Amino acid sequence: MSRAFVKEDGADPGEPVVRQGSGRPNYVTPAGLAALRKRAAELAGLRSGLLAGRRPEEPRSLELRQAEADLEYCESQIKRAILVDNRGLAAGDVRFGAAVKVRERDGSLKELLIVGEDEADPASGRINWASPLAASLLGKKTGDRVLLNRPGGPSEVEIVAVGYPGSAGTGRR
Repeated sequence: MSRAFVKEDGADPGEPVVRQGSGRPNYVTPAGLAALRKRAAELAGLRSGLLAGRRPEEPRSLELRQAEADLEYCESQIKRAILVDNRGLAAGDVRFGAAVKVRERDGSLKELLIVGEDEADPASGRINWASPLAASLLGKKTGDRVLLNRPGGPSEVEIVAVGYPGSAGTGRR
């Protein structure tokens, strides 16, 4: 049997996955900035713990190098963060931080929240402001119909509500 594609166990435990920002402005909601700061603190604690249990001559483990790479990413994203606090904004158009309720063609309703790239979780309706879906919604108002390009083909949705959840904020972008 050929061993060409089999990883041998050896001294090299592998390389950490290094994340990089998108290069777009790093708009964040207050919750997104708080989550980045919390994650950075967790990673700093993990890194400290892994360093404390290590002898100086011992090679850095993959877990330690991964924690350092993730911490570097979080710290970079925090430094690049542009806080956009539209909580409680009284605007009728879709902007960053908006909760947008859309009616699908079949009549079902779906709520989407437009957030920063590190906050996005499409499965829970939290979409990246720079995604094609968010781009098609930004600037639109209640009652507007929007054509969305989807994997199964284009489909039209109607915006039935636009709101800015949370307490009043600065409303700046």
